[in-house]
Amino acid sequence: MGPGDQRVRSGLAIVVVSLATALALIVVMVIVWLAVGRVKPVLLNEDPIVPIDHCVATAGGYTGSMTPEQAGNAAIIVGESIRRGLPARAATIALVTAWQESSLRNLDYGDRDSLGLFQQRPSQGWGTPKQIMDPWYAAGKFYDALVKLKHWQSDDITAVAQAVQNSAFPDAYRKHEDAGRAWASTLTGQTAAGVRCVTNDGPGGDGDLTPLLTKVWGKKLGVTQQGQVITINAPDIETAWSAAQLSMAQLAASGIASVQVGAWYLQVDPLSLADWHNVAQTPLLQAIPDNQVVLILR
Repeated sequence: MGPGDQRVRSGLAIVVVSLATALALIVVMVIVWLAVGRVKPVLLNEDPIVPIDHCVATAGGYTGSMTPEQAGNAAIIVGESIRRGLPARAATIALVTAWQESSLRNLDYGDRDSLGLFQQRPSQGWGTPKQIMDPWYAAGKFYDALVKLKHWQSDDITAVAQAVQNSAFPDAYRKHEDAGRAWASTLTGQTAAGVRCVTNDGPGGDGDLTPLLTKVWGKKLGVTQQGQVITINAPDIETAWSAAQLSMAQLAASGIASVQVGAWYLQVDPLSLADWHNVAQTPLLQAIPDNQVVLILR
């Protein structure tokens, strides 16, 4: 075989390899097309992607997001601090602690015999399992222990939480401090128009706020409900904002359509976080007294 024949055979081999490679690529492309190419793309206007229901609190540069379950438990924790006449810092410390211990869920399990929002242990004198699983009781026991600490109102928040809990991870509370501050400030009414929620537009719950509001304020609030409309009359503006935002947190699971406090109004959007705005921007709305709250349920 001469040099010319070798060159011809080499050229043919290259052509064969190239054709085989191209054929393999075509086969792969056909398989991919058969698998996904004929699937009709999902269009937003045909099948909108609805975000998971949640609430966000913003106050003084701090922010924190909660699921409806977490928000409902936060309303109880903060509500118990208000009922006891404690400052917002107590609620901050309690929220930070429960966020770390249980992710603000009322757990019926935990390390050894730990239970509930604060993972309190019956064997350590926190109460019976049934008592600890009651969020109001658990929050109250936490505050009982908190106020016994000499410098709880001035010491580092994480250090105070650890002094109550005696956790194996003493610095773990710190990552929740900013969110805890935001939720404590808004739910106590110190920060107005700070809570916003996204709730799906499906059917809501019964919207019964009476147990929460009565537990926290007793006869200081006037609460009436006609159908899907709840009206709250508070003794002052701060209490009105506290009642409104606690109610939003409590109702996040059952559904709210809108909230108005005085001249400020929020229309809940099922797809995104709506903003509070003055009713002067909405021609069909009128201002109500500054100490009054009107909630409309889904």
